[in-house]
Amino acid sequence: MMVYLALLRGINVGGHKKVSMAELRELLSDSGLKNVKTYIQSGNVIFQSKLSDILKLESKIKKAIMAHFGFDVPVLVKSFKNFQTIFEECPFEKEKKEKSYFVVLNKIPEVELIKEAQKLIYENEEFIIKNQCIYFFTSMGYGQTKFNMNTFERKLKVIGTSRNYNTMVKLLSLSSELN
Repeated sequence: MMVYLALLRGINVGGHKKVSMAELRELLSDSGLKNVKTYIQSGNVIFQSKLSDILKLESKIKKAIMAHFGFDVPVLVKSFKNFQTIFEECPFEKEKKEKSYFVVLNKIPEVELIKEAQKLIYENEEFIIKNQCIYFFTSMGYGQTKFNMNTFERKLKVIGTSRNYNTMVKLLSLSSELN
């Protein structure tokens, strides 16, 4: 069985789309996923499955959430190996990497769209688009940034969800226990 990580976007934020992690674990286990674990309330799920089709796994999770909780949630599924590669390919030096955000994307954006998006420049902010991730650093803290996920999603024609360095490290640690 393969180890996967599912990143749900937009749950338990500001009182909207509330999802209990215990309920989510039970729901996904009942839908056939194995050894389901969650990490913090922001929608990080680690599991095992015999399925190898990422799109089918994403669809399965989305449908289960819709049927049980009654709302649509963007779901990105990555294999443990792919997730680890995304983390390891962070182009920032150690100090910046540890203060970075990883905007994990559902697919690799087209080269022309990346070139267009790279024209966006914000003071005290740096981003690098590489494969399935936007590596983002800001010296001001994420809450003070001009970086806007919706802008990048529109420009790159992708779906993304961000996690900070510490969350990435913890997800890799928890995933490696199943690997």
